[in-house]
Amino acid sequence: MSRAGSALLGTARFLARRLPGVVLTLLISTFVIYSALDLAPGSPLRALTGGRAVTPETAQALTEQYHLDDPFLVRYVDWLGGVVTGDFGSSYVAKGQPVGSLIVDRLPTTLWLLAFSALLIVVIGVGLGTFAALRGRRTQAAVAGVTAVGMGVPSFVAASVLISYFAVQLGWFPVFGPGSGFTDRIWHLTLPAIALALASLAYVAQVSRAAVATELRRDHVTTAVARGFPRGQVVRRHVLRNAAIPIATVSGVTIAYLITGTAIVEQAFQLNGLGSLLIQSVTTSDLPTVQGVCLVVVLAFLLVNVLVDALYGLLDPRVGKR
Repeated sequence: MSRAGSALLGTARFLARRLPGVVLTLLISTFVIYSALDLAPGSPLRALTGGRAVTPETAQALTEQYHLDDPFLVRYVDWLGGVVTGDFGSSYVAKGQPVGSLIVDRLPTTLWLLAFSALLIVVIGVGLGTFAALRGRRTQAAVAGVTAVGMGVPSFVAASVLISYFAVQLGWFPVFGPGSGFTDRIWHLTLPAIALALASLAYVAQVSRAAVATELRRDHVTTAVARGFPRGQVVRRHVLRNAAIPIATVSGVTIAYLITGTAIVEQAFQLNGLGSLLIQSVTTSDLPTVQGVCLVVVLAFLLVNVLVDALYGLLDPRVGKR
């Protein structure tokens, strides 16, 4: 079997061993999400009525319709059974609209934003860190200083600065909305993606610089250069290949954590994504929608981590043998 085939087979075996743990984690997450929100302050009946006074008969009808008086475990099992079939329940606020349809309507905007941000992190973050490590101490110091500042900028601060300068003063980018069509979406999501990715991009650049610099100091790399091998060949075969493992791991985990930051950025740029839906649902005590969005976020986080594991296995075939 070829080396590539062996790596793919080892990665498949590794992921197969990971699958039961992923399923168990997801099951535990459903229980934590449902129970935590069930214990949250506020009355579901109040959310259903919009805070208006209703007759006892209407209150009883709503209680029976949404099974609010059923025992906790009964409600949880019913909800979990619906989730397995793709039914997240009905929204308390959006006139009984299925939560699944609300999520599907908002999901594309969030996916576009996350994909754009991830691309910025991988291309600019990894590229900048690698370039700095290969160029020498002065460039490394300059990049380290710039990225240290970038790591300290919260996404809401970055969003405010970007909107104020590039959207309002210069008018280069639109202020609000996700756009439509490929080109228009890229134009609309450029500032939100930068705001979301800035701190993570700087962190990945720092890690990439350190990883490549460490590999450059390895004995086998120094020996290869001393024996007259072309520096570019040594960098490609020995430095970048070995440095790719920690870089890929950190980049994947960092991109996964971007999911939790979408709410702030989407709210700042008025993007109708899952993050803004989550904030609106929390504000209005729309528990079924909050539960559905939280579960989708957890699922996305797990999927990204599984993809990182798969990539790690391709970079290091020994993973499949563990």
